[in-house]
Amino acid sequence: MKRTFSRRDFLKVAGVGLGAMAFRPFKPFDLEPFYTPKRLPQFPDSKIIGRLVDATDIRSRPSNDPLLNTSIGTLPADTLIPWEREVIGNVVELVNQKYLETPQGYIWSSRVQPTRNIPNTPITAMPEGKAGFWAEVTVPYVEMTLESAPISPWIQSLIQYAFPPRVYYGQVIWIDQVRQNNGFVEYRWNESPGHGYGFGDIFWMDGAGLKVLTEEDVAPINPDIDPAEKRIVADLTYQTLSCFEGNNEVYFCRISSGAKYDPLTGAISEERATPTGDLNTHWKIISLNMSGGGSQSGYSTPAVPWDTVIHGDGIAIHGAFWHNDFGERRSHGCINVKPEDAKWIFRWTTPYISLAQCEQRMVWPDHGTVVSVTEKVV
Repeated sequence: MKRTFSRRDFLKVAGVGLGAMAFRPFKPFDLEPFYTPKRLPQFPDSKIIGRLVDATDIRSRPSNDPLLNTSIGTLPADTLIPWEREVIGNVVELVNQKYLETPQGYIWSSRVQPTRNIPNTPITAMPEGKAGFWAEVTVPYVEMTLESAPISPWIQSLIQYAFPPRVYYGQVIWIDQVRQNNGFVEYRWNESPGHGYGFGDIFWMDGAGLKVLTEEDVAPINPDIDPAEKRIVADLTYQTLSCFEGNNEVYFCRISSGAKYDPLTGAISEERATPTGDLNTHWKIISLNMSGGGSQSGYSTPAVPWDTVIHGDGIAIHGAFWHNDFGERRSHGCINVKPEDAKWIFRWTTPYISLAQCEQRMVWPDHGTVVSVTEKVV
């Protein structure tokens, strides 16, 4: 399968979002729908719901072999599919070989984010004495309504391509107001520079799609273990990550590390490589807008959750909601993991932080949990 860019990858590369060709709910440049209140849709009745992260082929067989011509159609980004069964197929030239089996055909699992539909009873007023609170998306997606004029590159891109602004399962955002709107409780997301280093866009959304985080959600995991006994081993060759307490492996997950190639030219790019060696978890923040580059190769991704920074250039272990391609190299240098994996790592490593802190930096970057990043020389 020739590598194609997801909607968010395309945004990162070109500064625009994909979706207009496959998903056209609005007229281009018609801003009125972006300022219209939205409610949670009726999600599929399934324990796990697959969300297509981009326009994706559906195939008659679990194979992308061009000689077999198995493509029978294309489904648009954000299509939701009941997650019933994964099968091992044949994905030419790539590591991930799993396909999601559906009644209509087979979809490559790397294009499908596994989500759940866990609605919440929203709080009806701001917590007394607090300026805001952190909330985690617990449904496949929540559509948002703009309050402010669009500022950030990612929202301007969605407007240009008439793709609705949404937050997705696993993202964590800062809420600074609560209101009643025709019998529904809505939360206001303030993507301000002070909470996740965003651009300052302001949105309203249905509060039922977000869980208000408590101190229990960020409580340290196994804090009784000597922090010096905790270490992480990230293997770039096999794209795996293991957490150890002494000699005991207590957690394992797959990762997506730096792609090491320029997505525009295909050339080797050390700027996208994940650094190797013994690093340290010296800065942690609950949620972060990750932006960089210029107009031709820039990216802007809001509310990247559970960021554990391990390198002075901003390289972090963090949740990735925009792909399910773990096992493949594809990041800008960070170590992508599933949001639930990132949350566990965030809580287990030092420095420990509380919700009130939101983030913490250690005075010296060579302190914190050791992260040994290894790669075999070929």
